[in-house]
Amino acid sequence: MVILKSCDNDFMQKFEELLGRGAMDMEHVSSIVGEIIKEIRSEGNAALKRHIGKFDGWEPSSDSDLQVDTKEMEAAYAALDKELKEALHLAYDRIKSYHEKQMPKSWIDFDEAGNTLGQKVTPVERAGLYIPGGKAAYPSSLLMNAIPAIVAGVEEIVVTTPAPENSINHLLLAAAHLCGIKKMFKVGGASAVAAMAYGTETIPKVDVVTGPGNIFVATAKKMVYGDVNIDMIAGPSEIGILADETAIPEYLAIDLLSQAEHDEMASSILVTPSQKLAEAVRETLYMELGKLDRELIARKSIEERGAIIVTRSMEEAVTLMNRIAPEHLEVVTANPFELLPKIRHAGAIFLGAFTPEPIGDYMAGPNHTLPTGGTARFYSPLSTENFIKKSSIIAMSEEGINAIGEACALLAKTEGLTAHEKSVRIRLD
Repeated sequence: MVILKSCDNDFMQKFEELLGRGAMDMEHVSSIVGEIIKEIRSEGNAALKRHIGKFDGWEPSSDSDLQVDTKEMEAAYAALDKELKEALHLAYDRIKSYHEKQMPKSWIDFDEAGNTLGQKVTPVERAGLYIPGGKAAYPSSLLMNAIPAIVAGVEEIVVTTPAPENSINHLLLAAAHLCGIKKMFKVGGASAVAAMAYGTETIPKVDVVTGPGNIFVATAKKMVYGDVNIDMIAGPSEIGILADETAIPEYLAIDLLSQAEHDEMASSILVTPSQKLAEAVRETLYMELGKLDRELIARKSIEERGAIIVTRSMEEAVTLMNRIAPEHLEVVTANPFELLPKIRHAGAIFLGAFTPEPIGDYMAGPNHTLPTGGTARFYSPLSTENFIKKSSIIAMSEEGINAIGEACALLAKTEGLTAHEKSVRIRLD
């Protein structure tokens, strides 16, 4: 894992290269994804079954084979041991409680002229959730995507997940039962995104598609956006850590590895003004690396996309981290809350030595579906707002339109829209 120093002459060149960590070659796969979408739109289930045979190693014999039986979900839930079931329920309750607090509200306001203005919050009718199931299965991703949709009041939730060799992770099935999922389909990749965006004979068309995935999933979401809404275009997972000399190297090393073990494209970046800490973290990291089940994946991530940056001050460290705009940001300093106002760009902010990033992945409550690759500059975490839409409410009284109608008509006239102008004027005294 390379150590960079901000005082070095070539630092900015290397830092700019680091900022490109989230780049995905969508252009290279866009023609493939475009063809997949075209086939799903024109052939429906026939194309789905063909794609499953090609990518997942089994071919459904009938349309009904595409759907997961709810009895399978129930059986998987019933088979959980007591501790695992309790952990799943604890995560569910904490995630639900957090998202209930962020739910937008409808409101109505009345002014002195008798006008009524407001906002009506309405959930989408049908949401599509993509849950990865390739290199690893992520039941936590189902909770993080389904619960805000449930809190928002979505009528129907559709789940798609790849099922290699016609097999689905049992904990994922159990989580689906806990969330009350009725429509879950054994479809993955760009095919799943297309099926949810446009509908097939079996998979209903949805209004919004959310959930993480590989470059094919991300590209498909980008291409169907506009026909349906999406949450964001997410890339490989990443962590940024701001730390001072008070941080414990063992904590930081394993936290960096917690992202590196996701996949080879993940990035882990520590920024600190302490040279001593930087060297201790790197040494500890390599000691811990050999103990991981996914050592080869983590090693490639750390060596090709990881970095430790030593700065001249904490102020410079914060400036650089804001440019990185990481998906996950740990602030491990003597007084982390003092830095909070200075942090402008991060998907989720973890404050203090006892708040490791994985606690947010599973149990804290805030959503773990977060913007990556620097897109935290303009994207927000997945929330209830991804599953609702807002309608403006306007009701003018006679007194109210008389008070502002002339100004409105003048603006319409100035824009050359005479019917607009007359529409207002014929209502005035």
